[in-house]
Amino acid sequence: MSSRSVLTWRPPSGEGMPPISKRARAVLSDAQGFGNYMTYRDAYRILGWDPAEIYRDGTITLNREEWADLGWMANHVGPSPRVLDAVRGAVDAQHLGPYSPDLDAALRDTMAARLLGRARDEEFEVIGTEGAQAGVGYAALTCLDPGDEVIATDPGYFHFAPALRLAGARPRFVPLGESNGYRLDPDEVRAALTPKTKALIVCDPVNPFGTVQRREELVALAELSAERRLVLISDTTHSAHRIDPEARHHSLARIAADVPGAIVLASSGLAHGYGLAGMRIGALGGPPELIRACLQVKIATVRLNTNRLAQVAAAAAFADEEWQRRGEEVIRRNLATLRKIVAPVVSPQYGFSCAVDTSHVKASAQELTVALCKRRVAVYPGDGLGEVGATATIRINLSDPDPRALRRLAAAWDDAVAEAESRVYRDGVRDFFLATGTERGRRLAEMI
Repeated sequence: MSSRSVLTWRPPSGEGMPPISKRARAVLSDAQGFGNYMTYRDAYRILGWDPAEIYRDGTITLNREEWADLGWMANHVGPSPRVLDAVRGAVDAQHLGPYSPDLDAALRDTMAARLLGRARDEEFEVIGTEGAQAGVGYAALTCLDPGDEVIATDPGYFHFAPALRLAGARPRFVPLGESNGYRLDPDEVRAALTPKTKALIVCDPVNPFGTVQRREELVALAELSAERRLVLISDTTHSAHRIDPEARHHSLARIAADVPGAIVLASSGLAHGYGLAGMRIGALGGPPELIRACLQVKIATVRLNTNRLAQVAAAAAFADEEWQRRGEEVIRRNLATLRKIVAPVVSPQYGFSCAVDTSHVKASAQELTVALCKRRVAVYPGDGLGEVGATATIRINLSDPDPRALRRLAAAWDDAVAEAESRVYRDGVRDFFLATGTERGRRLAEMI
């Protein structure tokens, strides 16, 4: 049996490429496509490690007794004990044998209110999805044609751009930074519009910064949608945990209800906020006629409705609000600890992660990632998030309730920085980017 891991496998390129579609080629070559951005998993190869020795018995998670897993975006607080009890109680023929409904009626209402921030009515309907990313994918396949353009943020969530490219569309990026408060500025969005612009992705809270859009900004975007007939694809995945008590997240779907002509497809899931990444459950909401089309796309793509046990898990998770507050306490505590270890940190308002500026380190964020990985500390460098801060940002997961994780980071940080600054990993990182075979990979290799 092969010990190779798909997590560190690299697809062929050039002459070795099989006969695949232009859309698949676009995904394979996209800078945010799987394998084209660097993670700590790629550091294994640079360090000469065998992934099979790390991912034992076919697992794809790090052993947290041996590692500080501050990279992978799973909620380490985990699901509520009520969820585990509910799922155990539902493991029977009634739940496992029949095909499931798309969503139970009560859960559909709860998903609308709790995940998407707007009650179901004659103008807003909801379907179940395999997490928030599936909702974004269905929205893209439903609304976009080849040649359409979609505005997204840079930096932004890894897999928005590949979803757009799979639909045949092309992303146009609006940069985020200190000057716009790490938020979408409606004026900058308007300036980026072209006659081909069909949609805008509004990830709020903003991934990776955890900042939230102001209400007046969302109103302006909704008005822009109505004026230009733009589809606003709203992703609210990180809205479950409020880190800054003074911050408030506003539902774009709810705001758009008061703007005639605004078009919003809102997607969210229970992976990050509720510790249910493995259940793959979320919701997509919007105008009923558009949601019906999204449902048809979903049926054509996967043919099956949302997993029945996942629905049981979701209902139980929503019922345990105290568990959510416990998660917030963990995240706030870890953020305070992190600020004592590294600086500067872009202050997150919601979510369970943050971005750390590493521009003061005399080496790339990718080299620092390898040096930390050598010390069993896993982080993500910024190149998968976009061009802005690609080699000067790392992203940190703040959700681990075990204080040993950040203690490991604290113990490793200074030595890892010194080793990265020795440039011992420069060639390995450069070769990784050259191996992507992309223009962007070659450009980053030259920078490093």
